[in-house]
Amino acid sequence: MRWFSRLFALPFLAAGFYFLWNVALGLQYDIVGLNRFSEDWSGLLVGFGFGLAIAIPGLVLATFTYFVVVNESHREIVVTMAFGPLKVRSSRELGDYHIISIVDDGDTDATMSNVNLCGEKGTRPITLMSFTKRDEANEFANELGRTLALPARDYVGTEADDDDADSVS
Repeated sequence: MRWFSRLFALPFLAAGFYFLWNVALGLQYDIVGLNRFSEDWSGLLVGFGFGLAIAIPGLVLATFTYFVVVNESHREIVVTMAFGPLKVRSSRELGDYHIISIVDDGDTDATMSNVNLCGEKGTRPITLMSFTKRDEANEFANELGRTLALPARDYVGTEADDDDADSVS
């Protein structure tokens, strides 16, 4: 994600930490003796729940990373999605993928050229990188194609397959 898209996480983080800050102040008053915990526990529990329910999605938005590692010696691809300390990895065989495709996102205003690793029907494509300039996408795809010994094909401006329109990620 680009840095400006992470700005969407700030309202979630601010609202979530606002609730958590008020819970901390309530607990402080209970510990010091200004309030009684037996009277405050329900409000503190609700505030804590709201704080976590709002702050956790903000933390996920702020710390989301997605990267692909191609291990040629083991002939596998490891796709990692990380949300802060949580990492979700999926391993796929490199032999399942046969071409490197360059496609556009279909947006007429701000076109992005996506470089994907594609296989046979039923194999989910892996988006490797997005570029704002088509020449950069072609250069990256050709370099990656030489490294992995896979052909690079430019599909920018062509119609999408009707079969694969639902499964493209």
